[in-house]
Amino acid sequence: MKYYIKTFGCQQNHADSERIEADFKSRGYTKARSYKSANYIIINTCMIRQSAENRVYGLVNNLGKIKSEKLKKGLVFKIIVTGCMIGIVYRDKTGKYLKLLKQKMPNADEFMPIEEVGFNLPPVRSDKVSAWVPISNGCNNFCTYCIVPFTRGREISRPYEDIITECHELKNKGYKNIMLLGQNVNSYGADLLVGKNNIQVMRDAPKTYFDLEKVKVPFLRQSPGAPVGVRRSNKMMPSFLKNAKPVYVKHLGRFRIPTLFPILLNEVAKMNFEKVEFMSSNPWDFSDELIKVMVNNKNISRQLHLPVQSGDDAVLKRMNRWYTSEEYLTIVKKLKNNIPNLKLTTDIIVGFCGETDEEFQNTVTLCKKVGFSWAYVSRYSPRFNTAATKVFKDDVPHSVKKKRWLVLENLINQPQLKKMIK
Repeated sequence: MKYYIKTFGCQQNHADSERIEADFKSRGYTKARSYKSANYIIINTCMIRQSAENRVYGLVNNLGKIKSEKLKKGLVFKIIVTGCMIGIVYRDKTGKYLKLLKQKMPNADEFMPIEEVGFNLPPVRSDKVSAWVPISNGCNNFCTYCIVPFTRGREISRPYEDIITECHELKNKGYKNIMLLGQNVNSYGADLLVGKNNIQVMRDAPKTYFDLEKVKVPFLRQSPGAPVGVRRSNKMMPSFLKNAKPVYVKHLGRFRIPTLFPILLNEVAKMNFEKVEFMSSNPWDFSDELIKVMVNNKNISRQLHLPVQSGDDAVLKRMNRWYTSEEYLTIVKKLKNNIPNLKLTTDIIVGFCGETDEEFQNTVTLCKKVGFSWAYVSRYSPRFNTAATKVFKDDVPHSVKKKRWLVLENLINQPQLKKMIK
């Protein structure tokens, strides 16, 4: 039996595909060179935008002809769809999305939740120099445009010791570069510190992305003022926390969550990889302690991805992004003052519900102030079950979205491409 994996989407999806491949290899299957020579086609999906979703529908339907020919010859040919699109199926109690997928992809044989693929086998990495290491999965921040909380569920942190062990193994195998992955790496460990049920209880699935049976959750000492850390007398406390003080991120005048990410990043950086990267960061969870860790470890990449999404405060509020454009610029200023050679990349959505010409110009102004080295600019498209589809109207014409997209492409990305060509 032969398998072929097609991956759409972000680095986390590609990291998931490495684990899927390990699972199929463990069954004795071999990797096919193409769709035609495979018996099992595994499609790891993305649905961050409608265009990504449409590419999946097109691929599955195009594979229908190959499937028909194979079955006529009595050969095994199965199409397995997994990833973010199936995350919705897994969590949608109404069954509406499952019905929709069956209608649009009648050639699919199986819809497999990514949670079915565990971490019990080492991922099959094609790159022998750089490696992805997932540290968390899911997101607790309900940005109104974003489907990730519904595709991957609430944020779950991977056990600290498991991450450290994997990083040590990669170092021993000669890997030079490492990227820590999560939908919001900055908030890593909040659920490990206070217990997952004290963070979020929505969007749970029967199985979890990580094996959390061995996680021992310490309790935070409560106080009327600022949180003061973890009880040192707690016998249930994991060894890595005995001398560590969690970082509390202060936002909107109050302490929001405890995080272990600065501690984790510092420990990984001390393993002396040539380059340590992390993605993706949320501006409202970017602590001063995290900046200090970056300053003190020169092997942490000086290219940082910090999504802004919009440079207009009213749009940010409609997006449920918990910062203003000025607060974002303050973080950028802190970063650049402490890390002079820093290069920033970002995500921007143009044409979000109700975006006026003036609001878009505020985004242009912010981009000029920051001087991004690259921007992943997308045109807003409604996503299934998100708040924006329920409370706002997608009222910016496609032609206007395209025009605004071109403005930012020409402002940010085209000059960078010209430099690369030179």
